[in-house]
Amino acid sequence: MPRTSLAPPLLTVAGTTLVAAAPAPVAPAPAVPCGPARPRPRDRRPSAARSGYARIFSVPGARAFTAWNLLARVPMGMFGVGAVLMITAARGSYALAGAVTATGLAATAVVAPWTARLVDRYGQARVAVPATVIAALGSLSLVSCVRSGAPAWALFLSYVATATAPNTGGMSRARWAHLFRGDPGALHTANAFEQAVDEVCFMLGPLLATFLCTSLFPEAGTLVGVAMMLTGTVLFAAQRRTEPPVAPRPSVPGTLLRGNPGLAVVLAVFVCTGAVFGSLEVVTLGFADSLGHRPAAGAVLALQAAGSCAAGLLYGLARPAGPAGARFRRCLAGMAALAPLPLLAASTGGLPALGAALLLTGMATAPTMVTGMNLVQGRTPTGRLNEGMTLAVTGLLAGIAAGSAAGGWSVEHFGAAAGYGVPAVAAALALLTATAGRSVLVADETTNT
Repeated sequence: MPRTSLAPPLLTVAGTTLVAAAPAPVAPAPAVPCGPARPRPRDRRPSAARSGYARIFSVPGARAFTAWNLLARVPMGMFGVGAVLMITAARGSYALAGAVTATGLAATAVVAPWTARLVDRYGQARVAVPATVIAALGSLSLVSCVRSGAPAWALFLSYVATATAPNTGGMSRARWAHLFRGDPGALHTANAFEQAVDEVCFMLGPLLATFLCTSLFPEAGTLVGVAMMLTGTVLFAAQRRTEPPVAPRPSVPGTLLRGNPGLAVVLAVFVCTGAVFGSLEVVTLGFADSLGHRPAAGAVLALQAAGSCAAGLLYGLARPAGPAGARFRRCLAGMAALAPLPLLAASTGGLPALGAALLLTGMATAPTMVTGMNLVQGRTPTGRLNEGMTLAVTGLLAGIAAGSAAGGWSVEHFGAAAGYGVPAVAAALALLTATAGRSVLVADETTNT
């Protein structure tokens, strides 16, 4: 039995009498064992004291799935350029190359939501790997058809098969949404990081494909892209501890747009913003070509992606304030205000001024996309996140296709410089669409809260 010690008596006065009260026993301090102290187990949970990107990457497994997802995502910016360079080198027809890639883009817009639905239904690992294998076989078939002189219809069929490629960016965002489902601030930072990764892939993919196709052989860009996509997807799918759980049955039957007007408004805005991106690319190519500097078009477009990447990383460190719908409209207002800058710069007739204008214009892209993706996630049932984010990408692809066509038509009929009016109009339409759907977004936010 442990011994106790007595504290000094407590003295007090009652009337004229001095009273000594018995003190409470004081337990001795616990004995300290001899020898070195055992270290305390390390807390593996993300610390709330950490902030910014250090906080999200403190989650076990986050760095691994992010690295392999990046390897799988870069080829998505390589395949289109690689296919165009490969087909034109063998057939000498930009019309055929453009038609083949456009067909693949249209097929992706149709197939991608179904692939994402299967991912939500059966899990990322079980669906992403076989879907990637099918897409890789389609790319390899395209290479074989081009080299063997196969008829044109074989090129179209081969490239359509690449539409099964899963939305790796959406799967990564779904993992962040699962990891930070109760932490909106951390999820905002993670979405900003993912948007910055998208911009990096937009810069690196075309540049890498162009370098490989021109310095080695025309098929090199596609072949290296296939190897990177397969390796990255397999290793990404192997990171099982961060994979979102499978929802056996969809919580909302049928299409996600049924009875979800808020999501429909956001997707309509994404179509308009996609038109901004698609028209800027085509018009910039035409403008640089009109000046005799077509090879410099890629570097000029990379400045837009660089501006968006930098703005996205900074936006991820900011603390979101106010309802997401209001922030979305403010971001769209910034995009609409900056969109006319390339039109003004092109009137000077110089690429340096245009590059500076595109750099500034790109700074509004990432904050808009990050906030829009947050809205999509907030209006999509948990068990169908991959499908919801793939629908957003499908909206962007549809807008890019429409913007490319409108931009090319404008350059053809009004001149390269005037073509920059198309992205300015598309940005204004995006803002008007969000403003017209303001009441729906506000009602959705009230319901969600």
